[in-house]
Parts: sequence; structure tokens; C-alpha cells
Amino acid sequence: QVQLVESGGGLVQPGGSLKLSCAFSGSIFRLWVMGWYRQAPGKERELVATITSGSVTNYADSVKDRFTISRDNAQNTIYLQMSGLKAEDTAVYYCHAKYGGTLQQHWGQGTQVTVSS
Repeated sequence: QVQLVESGGGLVQPGGSLKLSCAFSGSIFRLWVMGWYRQAPGKERELVATITSGSVTNYADSVKDRFTISRDNAQNTIYLQMSGLKAEDTAVYYCHAKYGGTLQQHWGQGTQVTVSS
């Protein structure tokens, strides 16, 4: 059974940086497209960024040039480096795994990111 465990959330001031991690276990990591989603209070969950096993990336327009997604296939881990954080980035951030070419997917438990002075 696939398990995703996020870490690295917290409180940061506007303009600051934060790095999230997601540890993957229970399957062959390189077969999964990994990603980060977020959900702010009262809003729907939205895509932040995705990354394939070959490190092809995709970003939401709202985070382009500020966030960087990466993966370490040896450590079965993905990361989200966030910089230039804004109040509107405040949300619970979820790690996501999707098995290529199928509907099989898994979610982490989420980690809170709060951007506030």
C-alpha cells in the first residue's frame, strides 16, 4: 500500500521561503507521477505542481517562478521549494501520487503552510 508522508510546513513571513518534503513508500517510486496540491479554507483543492519520473515538471500559473518541485528517485522523496511566499499561498499542502496511465492515486495527510506577518 502506497504511503505518502509530508513534512516541512509551518509559519513563514511574506516574502520568505519554505521547503516541503514528501516521503513515498509501498511501491516502485519511478512508476508514479508525483505532485503537490493545496487547499485553502473555503476553497477547492488545486494543483500546485507535478513531476514525472523523468523530472518533467508542470506548475500552476500562480506559483511559476516562485516554487520548484523536484524528486530524488534514490530516496523516494519529492520536494517543493517555495520562495517569495504570499498570504494567498496559505493552505494545507498535500502530496499526491498517480500511477502513470491509470486512475490509481494516493494522497498524503497534508501539511499546513501559513504565510503571515
